Amino acid sequence: MLLHVPKVLCTEQLAGLRKALEAAQWTDGRETVGSLGAQVKRNQQLPEASSVKTELGNVVLGALDASPLFFAAALPLKILPPRFNRYAGGGEYGFHVDGAVMRLGGSGQLRSDLSCTLFLSEPDEYEGGELVVSDTYGEHEIKLPAGDLILYPSSSRHRVTPVTSGERLAAFFWVQSMVRDDSRRRLLFELDTSIETLRQGKADGQAVLQLTGVYHNLLRAWSEV
Repeated sequence: MLLHVPKVLCTEQLAGLRKALEAAQWTDGRETVGSLGAQVKRNQQLPEASSVKTELGNVVLGALDASPLFFAAALPLKILPPRFNRYAGGGEYGFHVDGAVMRLGGSGQLRSDLSCTLFLSEPDEYEGGELVVSDTYGEHEIKLPAGDLILYPSSSRHRVTPVTSGERLAAFFWVQSMVRDDSRRRLLFELDTSIETLRQGKADGQAVLQLTGVYHNLLRAWSEV
């Protein structure tokens, strides 16, 4: 499921992140990928040990906690602490597939079910830099307003096109969902959003209650918690 989650960050949060990133020290983005990824990746990232990365990542995690749409779509069990990247001067990331299992720090691990990119630059601040996600329906080019997030299956082939002018700033991270299967997760999301629409439309209370029970029983059957 490819889903646009608008306005994850408010104006004040976005301004704070941008100010901190402007003063940050960047490193070669190839430090966090394997040998295959390093062949097609050309960007910059905040170092893994950076205190700025940790501080800004906590801001993003707090914003995600306040997003019902993100929770309904992702059903997050674990979230890898957000990383931050910068593309400029022709920087790009060729087609690749994200690793299936990632370290959380210490002995913890995370299965990457969903990949997320949170855009921090406005579309008119840079040329190029589209996130291209390839699936069975073709290739989808994504370039969202600052503060908006795109969520997509980590199994998808994807790339970032060359940034030919300006700079593209973004946060990115991975989610291990309570529901591993993407098709089941999509069904639960569609059921959840339909229930909310019926509830707001003051549909029959007993019918809404019954559908809510169906949702939770499916989640109970499919979740890995």
